[in-house]
Amino acid sequence: MFKEKLENFWTKNYKWLMLIPIILLAISFVLIGVKYARTGDFLNKDVSLKGGIAATIDTDKQFSEEEIKQALGVEASIKTRTDTISRKNIGYIIEVSDLTDQELKEKIEKNLGIVITEKNYSQEETKPKLGEAFFKQLIIALIFAFILMGITVFITFKTIAPSIAVIFAALTDIVITLAFTNIIGLSISTAGIVAFLLIIGYSVDTDILLTNYAIKKREEKLFDRMFHSMKTGLTMTLCACVVMLIGLIFSTSEVITEMFIIILIALIVDMFSTYLTNAGILWIYCKKKRIS
Repeated sequence: MFKEKLENFWTKNYKWLMLIPIILLAISFVLIGVKYARTGDFLNKDVSLKGGIAATIDTDKQFSEEEIKQALGVEASIKTRTDTISRKNIGYIIEVSDLTDQELKEKIEKNLGIVITEKNYSQEETKPKLGEAFFKQLIIALIFAFILMGITVFITFKTIAPSIAVIFAALTDIVITLAFTNIIGLSISTAGIVAFLLIIGYSVDTDILLTNYAIKKREEKLFDRMFHSMKTGLTMTLCACVVMLIGLIFSTSEVITEMFIIILIALIVDMFSTYLTNAGILWIYCKKKRIS
């Protein structure tokens, strides 16, 4: 009964449903463009990409993010460190690009009243040129992975339309996810770029599954094949979402938190890009080619 209603709704509205991810993609490009025009960067870089100091401070004193920023007097990224078991605040990670290590220590001691010692303070410094080099190399890796993915998909299906649909879905996942991370103010590190690389894998997985069922397996009618693929794909995606949520709840690692947030957003976006736009393109293609 549910499948029959879904099939009736899909056949009547699939062209409109296809537009939802496309509109979101267009809005995302505009938002990213506006950010680039204002800041010169299309994402929020942390110190590992733009250079600066990442200082870890152990303290039981409680400060808000705004209080720490006011004490430092410069733009900074503040992350709270939490004990895994008790979930209590055990310190902060402060990332700044406009202060030297000595200046940072002086401001912390003077304005926050924390005595800096070797036991409660550690820092890592990334030179601006090194951070920029990391960023360029990671972007090149991302582009290279995207190109290889497109070539692989084209070789697999040997037709242009389904291949473009798969590539478009992956592009949609990456661009919309990037725009959303900018909106929520998430600072992207080298680990975040790696998460975007993983997004390509997650996206292509469900898209190739859908394309394979639609084009190559012809035991059932087209909608039944695509519906079967959707059930399998959504099961995989929802299981991955649950894993990401569990990781976000229990992890105290900033790297894991950043990666899981990016992947979780992309997984949600992928459900729309795959089963609305990609499915719509495949539906039109199969009907024109009389693959039913």
